[in-house]
Amino acid sequence: MTTSPPAPGTIAGPRPGAPGARPDGGERGAGASAPAARRQPARVVAVLTLLAGWLAAAAVWHLTQGTADVTVGELWRAVTGQGGLDQAAAVVTASRLPRLAAGVLVGCALGASGAALQGVARNPLAAPDTLAVNAGAHLAVTTAAVVGASLGALPGVAVAFAGGLAAAGVVIGLSGGPAASPVRLVLAGTAITLGLSSVTQALLVLFPWETQGLFAWGAGSLGQNGMGTIRTVAPIVVVAFLGLLLLGRRLDLLGLGDDAARSLGVDVARTRLVGVVLAVLLATCAVTVTGPIGFVGLCAPLLVRLLATWVRPLGRHRLLIPAAAVAGTALVLTADVALRAVFGPISGVTVPTGVVTSLIGAVALIVLARRARAALEPDTLVTLRAGSALARRAPALVLGAGVLALVGVVVAGVLLGDSTVLLGDVANWLAGRASVRLDIILDSRVPRVAAALLAGACLALAGALVQTVTRNPLADPGVLGVAHAAGLGAVVVIVLTSAPSFALVFAGALVGAVLAGLLVFGVTAGTGMASGRMVLVGLGTGAAASAVTTLLLVRTDPWNQNRAITWLGGSTYGAGTPQLVPMAVALAVGVLVVACSHRDLDLVQVDDVTPRVLGVDLPRSRSLHVGVAVLLTAAATAAIGPVVFVGLVAPHAARMLIGKRHRWTLPLTVVLGAALVCVADVVGRTAIAPAQLPAGLVTAVVGTPYFLWLLWRMRATSRR
Repeated sequence: MTTSPPAPGTIAGPRPGAPGARPDGGERGAGASAPAARRQPARVVAVLTLLAGWLAAAAVWHLTQGTADVTVGELWRAVTGQGGLDQAAAVVTASRLPRLAAGVLVGCALGASGAALQGVARNPLAAPDTLAVNAGAHLAVTTAAVVGASLGALPGVAVAFAGGLAAAGVVIGLSGGPAASPVRLVLAGTAITLGLSSVTQALLVLFPWETQGLFAWGAGSLGQNGMGTIRTVAPIVVVAFLGLLLLGRRLDLLGLGDDAARSLGVDVARTRLVGVVLAVLLATCAVTVTGPIGFVGLCAPLLVRLLATWVRPLGRHRLLIPAAAVAGTALVLTADVALRAVFGPISGVTVPTGVVTSLIGAVALIVLARRARAALEPDTLVTLRAGSALARRAPALVLGAGVLALVGVVVAGVLLGDSTVLLGDVANWLAGRASVRLDIILDSRVPRVAAALLAGACLALAGALVQTVTRNPLADPGVLGVAHAAGLGAVVVIVLTSAPSFALVFAGALVGAVLAGLLVFGVTAGTGMASGRMVLVGLGTGAAASAVTTLLLVRTDPWNQNRAITWLGGSTYGAGTPQLVPMAVALAVGVLVVACSHRDLDLVQVDDVTPRVLGVDLPRSRSLHVGVAVLLTAAATAAIGPVVFVGLVAPHAARMLIGKRHRWTLPLTVVLGAALVCVADVVGRTAIAPAQLPAGLVTAVVGTPYFLWLLWRMRATSRR
């Protein structure tokens, strides 16, 4: 009997679902002593009792929180139907029980969903968040609101299920499925989540009235208007949960490998399909009730798998799934309790519970990065085909063509907009002979074009550096958490000051980006800054920064909230000299550094051994180039807000056109990045004129299809 070999780069040890599996890839001994085996049932009971006690304590504390002056005894009598004050009964029935029931339902659904997805994918990082299920469901529900569909509970579940299942199918299919390394799966899900979330954000900006209230809901809020939605969705959750329990034995066998599972009579394809469908159904039910609550589906199963290193039977899915459901419920209720304890019973209700769970998930990713023996395939970049025959013979010709295309884009950017001008008008403006109308138009448009060019160049160069030092074609500054942290720093300044200057916004963005870089360096320094660990720590850092950003936005006043949300879309509106100078300086520093180190980058992209053999100080090189990427990202983010996918798309397009030699790749990357953001800015100014779309949202819409194609190309390459 043969078994499928573990995929390259996967976490060593038994796969999720196999008895004895550990979240950090360790493995217990092959056999346990007889006394230890006899102790296992007692340990199972002890662990389940511990989880149940945690859940009960969280539920009781949760029920006692509120603004009404009701004693615990009165609440108990109202809950048990033993009479009591009318006020107590009204408080429990109308407010506290629905919120508690929502937490129980959602925690159970997400915990079970995450455990099943990890077993199906044989990947300890699989979860509704990392497979883009939540993002797909959120986009589907938001789209329904935009078109004016009034969704009840069941139609809402159906719409969310369609969006979540489509997103999960794309991530699993294009990342390589069970053969994908844990980090590649997370990167694929993160990038697709970024694209879907950007489209969702565009809808929130363009249709504020139709989507009113969906921003806080999009971060995961337990607030309910009665028990109606919960009563409708609960039977679906119960049926899907029971279905996963019936599938538990087959999920255990999947953990042995595809070949072993088939030899034991398991229909692998059907089991995976049913498992994914049921898991996605659970996750989308949770989204329908409370919105996407982040990382519960990742943390709850990981906690149970950690306990399974001490109590081995918990590694079997028929115990793992219920235990993960209990842990997920306790986690959600504890997060909500902590939230209201910190912010008070009134303000705490307005803050999404998903903010706290996202912070917990961020910590879990960072801890997992330190403990897991996971790494990306070291030859991912060098195995991708790049460069054409023309590029190999005449790279300068390809670069020159790119520069000419950029000039054309700049001309179009200056001429086009809500009001079209001619080249003669531009000449008159330059000579100081233009009309007042042309002065107004071009005085605002030319700085916007310059800001788009510089921001695109900065982000593209930063993305190329991050991809090279991590040797991962799916990485960009957002993957290392730098972009999110820079955005957080800028948002702190925006919401805490009435009229912040650009210098303050830039300082905030720079501080956030530097702190993120220091965290990534500090956590991974002991492992030689291994690329896989850097990516996981960066993802955790980005998740934490995004959670805190959401917290600030929901806590501020509507004026600052709208201002910050628009800025977070990535807009060149209002750009001027204060925004241009820092980007120009950062770009000059970046160009100077890579001009002196492009040969080192050619070696760094190969593997860890080659540069050391040839005298390159690998940790120093990584620190230098990631530091430059941090500076470039902070400058661009402070100037126009977060703009996604430029650091992913531009370096790939450059490698595909001109090859992997950084002497030529980096200049073309800068040119293509500048052109991409400039085109996005023109489209945003003209597509729905006189209204405007932020350039960052346009790049997300353009970048997502390209990223899907890239994943497909990588999968085809890995199979050869």
